Amino acid sequence: MESRQLVPHDPAAFKLPIANLRNVFRPHDVERKLAKLPARDHENLRTTYERMLERGPERFQVKPSGVPDMTQLYEQLPNFTDALDDVKRHVALSQDCRDGLEVTPMLLLGPPGIGKTHFARKLADLLGTGMSLVPMSSMTAGWLLSGASSQWKGAKPGKVFEAIVDGQYANPVIVVDEIDKAAADAQYDPLGALYGLLEHDTAAAFTDEFAEIAIDASQVIWIMTANDERCIPEPILNRMNVFEIEPPGFEAARQIARNLYRSIRAEHGWGARFEEEPSDELLDLLAALAPREMRRALMTGFGNARLDARGEIREADLPKAGAGKTRLGFLQ
Repeated sequence: MESRQLVPHDPAAFKLPIANLRNVFRPHDVERKLAKLPARDHENLRTTYERMLERGPERFQVKPSGVPDMTQLYEQLPNFTDALDDVKRHVALSQDCRDGLEVTPMLLLGPPGIGKTHFARKLADLLGTGMSLVPMSSMTAGWLLSGASSQWKGAKPGKVFEAIVDGQYANPVIVVDEIDKAAADAQYDPLGALYGLLEHDTAAAFTDEFAEIAIDASQVIWIMTANDERCIPEPILNRMNVFEIEPPGFEAARQIARNLYRSIRAEHGWGARFEEEPSDELLDLLAALAPREMRRALMTGFGNARLDARGEIREADLPKAGAGKTRLGFLQ
């Protein structure tokens, strides 16, 4: 699929100042398929083709104009240093040339709640491209990635098609979350589409089973997350760089909690009512939590402190251990 370079007139409108326009499908293929559709059938498919032609095949393929300053990311994600180093290497390779940003698919391997999905969102923000989340724990058939045949009732395109054709970018970040939880059976393999999608050459002509149109998925930035690599087929593992993500140590956890406190405070108008820095006692308490739990604990703490008309979160403001669930109902 061809591409041409674009320098936006207003760089401030983009997170990244340099982009290519890349064709992600061939309009002639769509026109041919549309012409062959029966007059009164396949309305969803007809609408899909018409939408493709209306939007056209060009999508932004973005990359940094230089190796970005990632200091803040290293501070926010201290246990993702190796994965961040890998991204920085790929960004450096794409500089001073017309090549797009090509990132080897990565698997983030580690226990729940340590920030794997959060890392993916931060990476998408850094690269200025879109992000799509595909939760494999809820997948029961391979068509969620690659689409279902239009012959089936309620069929629709897959997540890859949606991210590229319905999105703005030729190189979105697609996160396949909890890939080790994919439920496979004898008829469908939820991971089957990945064998071709994770290979650069075959991904360049990926065919969604609903639209039956070849699209260029070769620029997708793939991030997989998993808790247990033993449940992932070896051929899939061999297509990725695997990073074992350890829970942050005590000091790293304190730093994550401090950054999160400051981030939440800055994102909300009511944040000005609170101290600029959290207390050491609060950071010590938060450091005992998984990163996923820190935000919930802080939001509860901010709320309780505000109810008490205070600008500082205290230990009593945080949720009690095991208090994450609220049960509503009638007393018997």
